[in-house]
Amino acid sequence: MFMAPAVAIMAVALIYPLGYMIWGSFRAWDPTQTIGEAEFVGLKNYITLWSDPNFRESLGVTLRFAFFCVTIEMVLGVGLALLLDRNIRGMSVLRTMFILPMMIAPVVVGLMWRYMYHPTVGTFNRFLERVGLSDVDWLGSHALTSVIIADIWQWTPFIFILALAALQSLPRSALEAARIDGATPWQQIIHIKLPLMMPVLIVTGLLRLIDSFKVLEVILVLTEGGPGLSTEILALRISRTATEFRELGVAAAMSNYLLIILMLLTVAMFAFTKFQEIRAARVRMAAEDDS
Repeated sequence: MFMAPAVAIMAVALIYPLGYMIWGSFRAWDPTQTIGEAEFVGLKNYITLWSDPNFRESLGVTLRFAFFCVTIEMVLGVGLALLLDRNIRGMSVLRTMFILPMMIAPVVVGLMWRYMYHPTVGTFNRFLERVGLSDVDWLGSHALTSVIIADIWQWTPFIFILALAALQSLPRSALEAARIDGATPWQQIIHIKLPLMMPVLIVTGLLRLIDSFKVLEVILVLTEGGPGLSTEILALRISRTATEFRELGVAAAMSNYLLIILMLLTVAMFAFTKFQEIRAARVRMAAEDDS
């Protein structure tokens, strides 16, 4: 009975729409029809997508975008947290400044970076001209790299906040013991801090990985998926398929493919976390047996 309200909300807000999307993916559905009027085509939408080079290209762009964004954001975010985990004057102000990009709306972020990437009046090309270098076609031949840079700028603070919180919650006794044993700061990071932070870092990386597969507004404002399909990730492809091509059934099938990918990533990440916990428990048991 205590769970009933939560179950009801989940059923209305999640389970029913998800079931509706799955059912629609088996039909030749367009906006002029209700889902019951659409012709049932079975797995045709799913099979057709795998023979569609545009879908495969969008999937490849999505995987590259997610990999580079999450990897670089994790390195920068954890590095900043390790750097700023100390008591010096003005540190609270500096920490606040680091998290400001995360508070800006994605559409505004897209507009900001679009103006900075402008080929003639943009900040980056004007700087390159002043130092005697040639202009760069940021949103042309380097479009995907430019989008990745914008995403890193906005979401590295998310990693930084959670990594810093994990650092500040570490048991001080372990760090003090390492210092007494003569461990250098680098050894403390490698052998004490990072292993103890790992559960938080794994969940943080998973959250960013899931979110990176669903980025839409920044890419839409910056490049609209172009040039060609070089920055068209799956979320944008799904939106275009539903609104421009008016193929709701195909868009639903694409959404289900994206859902399956995210579920597999989530299961793999949690399995890795469980493996780490079992390994840590075995190490502790071995240490207790030796003592």
